[in-house]
Amino acid sequence: MKSITATAICALSLSVAAFGSAVAGSSGANAGASGKTGDDLKLIDTVVVIYAENRSFDNLYGNFPGANGISKASAAARIQRDRDGKPLKELPPIWDGLTAKGVTPPVTQAQTEHLPNRPFHVDDSKGFNLGLDTITHDLWHRYYQNQMQIDGGRNDKFVAFADSGALPMGLWDGSKTPMWKVAQKYVLADNFFMGAFGGSFFNHQWLICACAPYYPNADTSAAKPSIAVVEADGVTLKAAPSSPKSAIDGIPKFVGDGNLTPDFYAVNTMQPPYQPSGNGPATDGDKALADPNKPTTLPPQTEPTIGDLLSLKHVTWAWYGGAWQDVLDNGNKQPAPNFQYHHQPFNYYANFAPGTAARTEHLRDGGLAGAELIKVIDAGTLPQVSFYKPQGNLNEHSGYASIEAGDAHIADVITHLEKSPQWPHMLVVVTYDENGGLWDHVAPPKGDRWGPGSRIPAIIVSPYARHGYVDHTPMDTTSILRFITRRFKLPTLHGITVRDAAVAAYKEKPLGDLTSALVLKEN
Repeated sequence: MKSITATAICALSLSVAAFGSAVAGSSGANAGASGKTGDDLKLIDTVVVIYAENRSFDNLYGNFPGANGISKASAAARIQRDRDGKPLKELPPIWDGLTAKGVTPPVTQAQTEHLPNRPFHVDDSKGFNLGLDTITHDLWHRYYQNQMQIDGGRNDKFVAFADSGALPMGLWDGSKTPMWKVAQKYVLADNFFMGAFGGSFFNHQWLICACAPYYPNADTSAAKPSIAVVEADGVTLKAAPSSPKSAIDGIPKFVGDGNLTPDFYAVNTMQPPYQPSGNGPATDGDKALADPNKPTTLPPQTEPTIGDLLSLKHVTWAWYGGAWQDVLDNGNKQPAPNFQYHHQPFNYYANFAPGTAARTEHLRDGGLAGAELIKVIDAGTLPQVSFYKPQGNLNEHSGYASIEAGDAHIADVITHLEKSPQWPHMLVVVTYDENGGLWDHVAPPKGDRWGPGSRIPAIIVSPYARHGYVDHTPMDTTSILRFITRRFKLPTLHGITVRDAAVAAYKEKPLGDLTSALVLKEN
């Protein structure tokens, strides 16, 4: 599996132009899987992707009627095992407490001791009784840890390889949210997985590129200390001699839990080479750039993205970053907008460098609380393909955002979309970039080196959606790219070809392209 993927990823070094000709005629990936034709897809004129943060399917939608939720998880699937593979007698405490620092009243570490070894509801009135407006402790959500937690599909080591004790097993009653009602009205996909193992940085790359970013010559650069130390299996981080043997005794420690693989692919958070970036400019350097000598500054990437392919076909598109212009003009602030630099994936690519026409045209300001995006929605002037990333305090990320605020914001955007002049021929996909380190009981499909990772919620909203439907079709983040590719007859990104070949080699069901959620007939 590893060698096949490495070869495929290396092939991504083709330029955009060369890539377009190299894969010309390869559009329509998975066309036979849905039975729908290109003519059917022309009923969709406008595609909108809303990308929230860090929730597993079971964490929010585990009790959704008709879905593969908690009630369908076997007794064995609910049990967490220790680092030696033996069942834990109880869950460890939530280290440093359940709630984020500064939350009042706090739920302390001591209050979380001796929880039974099973999932628990954070909002249970007989338990912690926290509301959806609570900001909880953050959790590890990293490339190697995600694979170690999945444990070959058993999903039984989420606690063993976490920095938050029992918290991965925490669930919420999502039925109290506005987006639950949206899911009831339209389509909830309950077999949808994050495109890549790990966290937000890597999964944003998979949303736009279906590729692993690369750091050339990392071993002779400032990034050398960030190269992970991994066992021979290529999946397991090498434990440090001082690492606690049991999850009950503390957080695991590793020899080298870095951002780069031993062969220099960037799989954990790196900063964009262009502003806005978490790394400031070099002293006396170009103010539009991040300091290239900082260990976490990723060099500009050159792989083809879905944006490049849309542009080659003259399809209009844009990435709307919530609070993008405000941060450029005024700097970042906490708790709002709490802009997350690594959530802006096109800002890593040379084709969208400061000063380029492509940057001006395609990287747009979503506005504070999405206000600029909503103006475009209401005016009926959305591009043919739009991606929207809410600002940090509205994205539902554990540690700095609540479920309630982000869910209400996304539901409000959906309301505007439903009233838009473009609505009659629109497809909206609302999903989460990754699971945020939170447990889910369903095994991901076996794929390539990079994923798919854990199961996440996905809601398909459209006049053409199968209303009141739970879609069990296997899908992942790249299914969004599959739909866009088919609808606009684009070349297929090479990472999708590799993913499909790997899934087929394991005799897994083909990953869908969203069309199973639609009834494409003229209204």
